[in-house]
Amino acid sequence: MAVWYPWIVLVHLACAIVFVGAVTFEVLVVESLHRHFDAATLQRIEQAIMARVRRFMPVFVVLLFASGFVLFDIRCDGLACVGSRFGNWLLLKTLLAFGVLGVFINAMWAMRSGKMDVCRFRHTHRVVLSLMVGIVFLAKTMFYL
Repeated sequence: MAVWYPWIVLVHLACAIVFVGAVTFEVLVVESLHRHFDAATLQRIEQAIMARVRRFMPVFVVLLFASGFVLFDIRCDGLACVGSRFGNWLLLKTLLAFGVLGVFINAMWAMRSGKMDVCRFRHTHRVVLSLMVGIVFLAKTMFYL
């Protein structure tokens, strides 16, 4: 598995960059458009964005979690590291990731069933961005804390 480790890390990081980047774009850019466009125009913009995201984001999320599971298993040797300082930080990072997955699945369900309104759209992205900031912080510091 050691031969594949750098490639798995690369897939994991690339998918994380796409996912975090998309959510950050939604929160920092799309939300700011409310001041510049009328509600009908912005609704069309958000619907176009959601339609595009529905096409590619599930693939990135599946690859992100699949590579994350493999990396967890490699780093933690199953669950052997849980209880150590590193293992506890890794477990917390994993729990935050499952929180993101839950919110993501809920949002995809809401989009498909037509229950995603502007308010839910905005709050979903803010929650996911907050969880992702926590995950990125842990990912970059858990080796040093």
